[in-house]
Amino acid sequence: MNPKSMGVVGAGIMGSGIAQVAAQSGLEVVVVDADEKRAKSAVDQIGLALGRLVAKEKISQADRDAAVSRLKVGKGLDDLAVLEFVVEAATERLDVKVDLFAKLDRILAPDVTLASNTSSISITRLGAATKRPDKVIGMHFMNPVPVMKLVEVVRGLATSDATVDEVVGLARRFGKTTVSTKDLPGFLVNRVLMPMINEGIYALMEGLGSPEEIDTAMRLGTNQPMGPLALADLIGLDTCLSIMEVLHTTFGDPKYRPCPILRHYVDAGWHGKKSGRGFYTYQ
Repeated sequence: MNPKSMGVVGAGIMGSGIAQVAAQSGLEVVVVDADEKRAKSAVDQIGLALGRLVAKEKISQADRDAAVSRLKVGKGLDDLAVLEFVVEAATERLDVKVDLFAKLDRILAPDVTLASNTSSISITRLGAATKRPDKVIGMHFMNPVPVMKLVEVVRGLATSDATVDEVVGLARRFGKTTVSTKDLPGFLVNRVLMPMINEGIYALMEGLGSPEEIDTAMRLGTNQPMGPLALADLIGLDTCLSIMEVLHTTFGDPKYRPCPILRHYVDAGWHGKKSGRGFYTYQ
């Protein structure tokens, strides 16, 4: 199936990015969020982002206007009923996602694929909340979505070959490269990345260096484009904590224990760049 329309549930950083690349690729996109004003703001911000690409001569004004015309704000999940593909990009909590998948399963036509942008939660468990587990799949984009080229395709226990093929084809239409991975916590990228970030936070807690020194050491010493603490701020410290908790709870291995500083920062509301403060302070 080659969908011509797509719903995006969740208008945060990831949902906005997914909506942007989908609209740019020619799909009609409906963005839905628990807060309708947030969804409206996300669509407005996408228009501004595409305008900046026009100013940099990376896309034409006509392409920008066409993409914006394909973006709509939905008032609720029922507005997704006629669409051909849906991606969930809600908060990284199992209870929230299970509830959404159960509701979407009742609303969408039986042949519609239901994908999740989750970075750590079991696709098999999400599929079990529906009557279409063969049509449930992980489609994990990287942040920022319009820039990063990778999409992890995560196959649940019941996900069909046809669903995998559909998602791989759609990701390629978005200009992305895909890797397929098993439905295990953290999948591939975060299974490797999050323990590294967590260890960087332990290095800070133990006084091995300041945030700037730790990030500089990893950038210049290992040729990473961004140090682990700056990257954690970009991802969101609340998201980092959620992923580490899933890894720690599932595997029971102390190497996945979230650093106490990470938990303290999240408790303080210091979620990184999106909140204005994390390991660094942002305007």
